Amino acid sequence: MLGGVSGKHRSPVRGSSIEFAQYRKYVPGDDTRRLDWRMWGRSDRYYIKEFEADTNLRLCLIVDASGSMKFGKEGATRLDYAKRIAGSLAYLAAEQGDAVGLWAMNAQQKSELPAKRGASHLGLVLDALAELQPKGETRIVESLHEAAEKIPQRALVVIVSDLFVQPSDLKPALQHLRYRKHDVVVFHLLDQQEIDFEFDRPARFVDLEGGEAVLADPTDIARQYRDAVRQYLTDMDDLVRTTGIDYHRVKMHEAYDDVLARFLLGRTPKKGGR
Repeated sequence: MLGGVSGKHRSPVRGSSIEFAQYRKYVPGDDTRRLDWRMWGRSDRYYIKEFEADTNLRLCLIVDASGSMKFGKEGATRLDYAKRIAGSLAYLAAEQGDAVGLWAMNAQQKSELPAKRGASHLGLVLDALAELQPKGETRIVESLHEAAEKIPQRALVVIVSDLFVQPSDLKPALQHLRYRKHDVVVFHLLDQQEIDFEFDRPARFVDLEGGEAVLADPTDIARQYRDAVRQYLTDMDDLVRTTGIDYHRVKMHEAYDDVLARFLLGRTPKKGGR
């Protein structure tokens, strides 16, 4: 990661530390204190020692607060789940000295906190998460483009959303973030009811983002609905392959600490790797 102060993450730039990285040829202007005189004695050429520089990470959380995030039981909605994921990651990052920022949005509300370090800033991030209310239409695509333009340096961008948008519309926004060299992680929150669609009696289906309600007999629309969901998930898989994001499809019945554990273990460097 590329941060402004020393920290716990490998940096893409070379600096001064105890971990040797590589040799390179001396060029005029290099610090002569870093010359390797043993290499000069063996080869009669000047070489500079380079070392790994450790730096801090910028964690930028993007949380969807649109109306569809209200889906679920009171106290256990999709937005509640998103808050737990985002708040836990914010706390873990701050505990190891990393900077944390938050972009949270819907059609009526917007919270934007640039990534900073420190306990007081973490408190602002957690307070902003707590105040979020699910309302209105989704703005996830526009918000991702805005974040790509406003996050000044390479960061770990974590998106927590139900992605209630066409994958073809979402793809350019994710590519925009990747073009800016951000490491993009997506937690895609789904409820098993949305996938199975196991309703056995006529029901009134309410659009949580403000559209018209639909009264329908599930037996008449179940096959078409499941086909549409299957195609949506297939398109999402294609999007993941073509954008190179770190994608996690999360069922809301899963314990959020298990979801975070899988994510963090997947991010643990393998022995001998970077």
